[in-house]
Amino acid sequence: MTPHWEDEETEEDGAGTMVRPYTITRGRTAPERDDFSLITVLTTAHDPRDGHGAPVHPGRLQPEHRMILERCLRPAAVAEVSADLNLPVSVTKILLADLVAQGLLLARAPLSVARAAGGADMGMLAALRDGLGRL
Repeated sequence: MTPHWEDEETEEDGAGTMVRPYTITRGRTAPERDDFSLITVLTTAHDPRDGHGAPVHPGRLQPEHRMILERCLRPAAVAEVSADLNLPVSVTKILLADLVAQGLLLARAPLSVARAAGGADMGMLAALRDGLGRL
């Protein structure tokens, strides 16, 4: 099944080139919501719905937005997404907030996820710590 965000036409928009963070965020310097920590867990919404239960159809997404949605098909921390995009965390948080606001991405506090799973996975936490140390 093809993810819904891949149905859009892709244009020659320089997705493979380095674009200044100011351009990527359309001049914004802070996300509309500031509750993301480096270990906030993100997951792509598989069947995004709005507040009334209607399917969400995303507008034109930037290449970075599409990369985030693809990366978050499996749960990932903010720090992991930032490293994968090779963008500063502050820029990544702005892009993440865009996707959460559209209902395309789900953000969960890491403790609630750990509790729901029956406890924290110490191996995963150690791997995350080590990965953050390499950033």
